[in-house]
Amino acid sequence: MKLDIFSEIQNPRPWPADDHQHHRIQQAIEQAVLADELGYGCWWQVEHHGAEEFSLSSAPELLLAALSQRTSRIRLGHAAVLAPREINHPIRIAERAAMLDQLSGGRAEIGLTRSTPPEWRLFGADPATVRERTRDAFEAVPKMWTGDTSVSGGVPVVPAPYQRPHPPLWQAASSPASFEEAGRRGVGVLGTTLWEPLDRVARLVELYRAAAAECREPVGVSVNNQVAFFTFVHCAETDEEAMRGGAAAAAAWYTARALTFFEAADAFMETMERERALMADPAGGGLAGEFLRREAAAAGGPSAAMLVIGRILQGETVPDDEVYNALAEQDSLIVGSPETVRKKLRAYADLGIDRLMCFQQVGALPHESVLSSIRRVGELIPEFDD
Repeated sequence: MKLDIFSEIQNPRPWPADDHQHHRIQQAIEQAVLADELGYGCWWQVEHHGAEEFSLSSAPELLLAALSQRTSRIRLGHAAVLAPREINHPIRIAERAAMLDQLSGGRAEIGLTRSTPPEWRLFGADPATVRERTRDAFEAVPKMWTGDTSVSGGVPVVPAPYQRPHPPLWQAASSPASFEEAGRRGVGVLGTTLWEPLDRVARLVELYRAAAAECREPVGVSVNNQVAFFTFVHCAETDEEAMRGGAAAAAAWYTARALTFFEAADAFMETMERERALMADPAGGGLAGEFLRREAAAAGGPSAAMLVIGRILQGETVPDDEVYNALAEQDSLIVGSPETVRKKLRAYADLGIDRLMCFQQVGALPHESVLSSIRRVGELIPEFDD
């Protein structure tokens, strides 16, 4: 299992009087340079717009281009490009990714996603068409990379990528249906939810692998059969220092801000309705329908994390330690001493995950604390990097 880093460039309030945004961006560059020196596999940069304190990463292609000139080994991932054409036209996706690949000497990794309601509104994307637009981008971009002009109005898209035939292609996924969709497209899957217990992660990995095994016509030249998951990772000298040094507060802050920014109540209800429809069909819904029906049969009630999330969605202020403990109970958060972190990393590796995207710069964790965590986790890379 490769150890990667996932970056939002978070900038929590209260904001100081100085140029805090500049400092945050420079800190992200410093963190990426350190990750490169330590041998991390890939730096994954998110794309969000209008996110304020939740993320300054509105132009990840520019930051990744800068990192291409400051690093030499680490791969550079866009996780993920918002694919509806009102936000990013497929030709621009192909062009920018190819240029990043050229600048980095073939280190680009490109993910696509359909985005979320606040970004659809910002760019005037019709929610009824975003799924179709995302599908179109998945089909068009790899063709453009390989010189097929039938999808670009007869005009070649230049430059071509440095990697041949093209950079690895990924799909961000947070539901069983999207895991299956990624597998059937033959693209890698970027598991983007922090709140999944490990037993469910294992089942999602199995679902994706089964779908990828059935893929006969991948959108790219070949199937990128890889699973990446992101989770909060913070390593300190001791377990107590890791939690009391800001990990509990950071996990709580992230949970509340993510639910607010992504308008998770609406998204949650949309997902629930789609999943109910799949479960209601005794034989339909493909692999995702079968997955959900098994989940419903085996469920012993909602997890502590789901109960806490529900309380936050209802407007309750849940204490930091309670949020942290509910998430940590699932073993999906990797927080503690080097020995604790090693044990939790091994649990992910044993699930057959190819890449763990370590989310280290979270909330108000101090920059020096983030750098220290990156160093400590970096010391474990040889144990997991086959």
